[in-house]
Amino acid sequence: MKIRVNKKFLSLCLFVIFLIYQAITQQNNPTKLNLKNNPIIKISPTPIADAIKVASVIDGDTIILNDQSHLRYIGIDTPELHHPKIKVQCFGEEARVANQNLVEGKEIVTEKDVSNVDRYKRLLRYVWVKNDNSSDSAIFVNDYLVRQGFAHAATFPPDVKYAKQFIEAETEARENKRGLWSKCN
Repeated sequence: MKIRVNKKFLSLCLFVIFLIYQAITQQNNPTKLNLKNNPIIKISPTPIADAIKVASVIDGDTIILNDQSHLRYIGIDTPELHHPKIKVQCFGEEARVANQNLVEGKEIVTEKDVSNVDRYKRLLRYVWVKNDNSSDSAIFVNDYLVRQGFAHAATFPPDVKYAKQFIEAETEARENKRGLWSKCN
């Protein structure tokens, strides 16, 4: 008898276990910092790499940097535009345009989680872009795209640093019927 394993279901189960573990350990550690869910954050000394310029945007969650490397945002997934086996999905073009407006031609700073690249050899990173309206803050691009309804949370362990934040952002977007949550079934 052959047993089939649904990878998405398995990832979801692992993620739920991780969240339960995180909740238990946070209860036992009251001094642990609680991150705000605000996608606009103050720039502070964190494990963020030097700024690099974005050459172009492929879709809602993938960009090309000036050095021609491809970068995939960690923890989120936007509707497909260029998948060879899937037709263009609802809100895919809107997600690409939103990403383009946020980062194309601009300098970004990135943060690595556990994994460096995915199976397609794209860099895996969390991304911030300087906020045009403020000299001392940046927009957390991954969070912004989820919170505004251009993407949904998609966690793949071991890269889970902001997973809880992205799930909360998706819940907020869904409850407020933002973006794809108002237009797509």
